[in-house]
Amino acid sequence: MAKLNVNGKAFDVKVDPDTPLLWAIREQVGLTGTKYGCGVAQCGACSVHLNGELARSCAIPVSTLKPTDKIVTIEGLSRDGSHPVQKAWAAVDVPQCGYCQSGQIMAAAALLKKKPKPSDTDIDTAMTNICRCGTYQRIRAAVHMAASGGTAAVTTNSQKKA
Repeated sequence: MAKLNVNGKAFDVKVDPDTPLLWAIREQVGLTGTKYGCGVAQCGACSVHLNGELARSCAIPVSTLKPTDKIVTIEGLSRDGSHPVQKAWAAVDVPQCGYCQSGQIMAAAALLKKKPKPSDTDIDTAMTNICRCGTYQRIRAAVHMAASGGTAAVTTNSQKKA
């Protein structure tokens, strides 16, 4: 049994101590926005915020967490999709398949919390999540849009070619 603080709510989860946080969130807490991708903390589909820092939940055993640790999932970023990163993601039409997007959004939100006006290099360095569809230019554009409060004119490569 472990106690988790997920999106500001306390949960008692019955899992083995070595169970990754990802599976406790999905199977015990019932929040399925955090995705399984690789299981070895490489792809970022499972990204959450842990005590305000970006973390890959597939590599964090539940036994290493304290009841006071604050976990925020994509569902906890905003109740209605009103977080600036979520709004920019929709405005720029970032996702293709969408599988990696919750992790990408969590990574972008963590970046903007630390660097409110990131450069392209800052974005490229911080956004280590893998997108199989290759929407990296749109991801960068959406991060810039979110950083500017959604008012920036954002041009993606596909728009430049048109």
